[in-house]
Amino acid sequence: MHRILVTGGAGFIGSNFVHHLVRSTDAFVTVLDKLTYASTEESLAGLPEDRVRLVVGDIVDPALVEPLVAEQDAVVHYAAESHNDNSLNDPTPFIQTNLIGTFTLLEAVRKADVRFHHVSTDEVYGDLELDDPKKFTEDTPYKPSSPYSASKAGSDHLVRAWTRSFGVRATISNCSNNYGPWQHIEKFIPRQITEVLSGRRPKLYGSGENVRDWIHTQDHSSAVLTILEQGRIGETYLIGADGEKSNLEVVRLILRLMGRDENDFEHVNDRAGHDLRYAIESGKLRTELGWRPQYADFEAGLAQTIDWYRDNEAWWRPHKDATEAAYAAKGQ
Repeated sequence: MHRILVTGGAGFIGSNFVHHLVRSTDAFVTVLDKLTYASTEESLAGLPEDRVRLVVGDIVDPALVEPLVAEQDAVVHYAAESHNDNSLNDPTPFIQTNLIGTFTLLEAVRKADVRFHHVSTDEVYGDLELDDPKKFTEDTPYKPSSPYSASKAGSDHLVRAWTRSFGVRATISNCSNNYGPWQHIEKFIPRQITEVLSGRRPKLYGSGENVRDWIHTQDHSSAVLTILEQGRIGETYLIGADGEKSNLEVVRLILRLMGRDENDFEHVNDRAGHDLRYAIESGKLRTELGWRPQYADFEAGLAQTIDWYRDNEAWWRPHKDATEAAYAAKGQ
């Protein structure tokens, strides 16, 4: 696949995938990104201009999407509105981007017969009880609990329907929570890191018992490329690195790695509809395609992430005050 279109390729997870493509393949990469608040051209800085081009535009626009798709060997679809709290305040952009945008891309790849990979989330499955030993698998029923996760669930179903009804050559991956470089500071891990770097105390939602299954974004990138190259058409693969940690554990580990007392945090209001626990069973991906995570040690990946935010203050500092003001208005 020498020509690959990456939607949302200037956002957090998408830009990391673009960097991974440049390192790992000889593909020419076209990034299609709307450049919303959560994406930036800076995330693509330093990439070779003869290998990567940025097209600024919206995936809901068929006049833009269809000719771009027709030039490609594959499309990897990362573009999404992804912040749960924002979806509770206004679901509209989530329906537009995650549903209408995915539909627009599916119609384009159907017409051009282009390989399509759809990047989704484990949040489509709802949540698990804290004391439940089960994990999400490819056969777990969908049970989304927010407008965000419902819109992603709907987009997954669209991909499956276009594969079955029209023969679109598509695969789907559902991944656990990502962390790593270039993540917007509204998200949990970078928010806490940048609070410490700002000389303040991290913020813990509610009791901090909620559990997430963390994966370094570099591992997510390598898994997606593996699925793109080797995955079976029509299949879904769950991506996870066995990184289950409670929010309390994560905050305490950040404080310890940054030389602060592990209890030097403050409790804030819990998030509305806060899912209890996510956990991924990625055995299918590992057994069928031979994928393994590089950052199996969460502490090592988190230390690398802390270093990145410490070294790139110029990137996140201009957005910090506005982000904290928005949280403060909600008592968070």
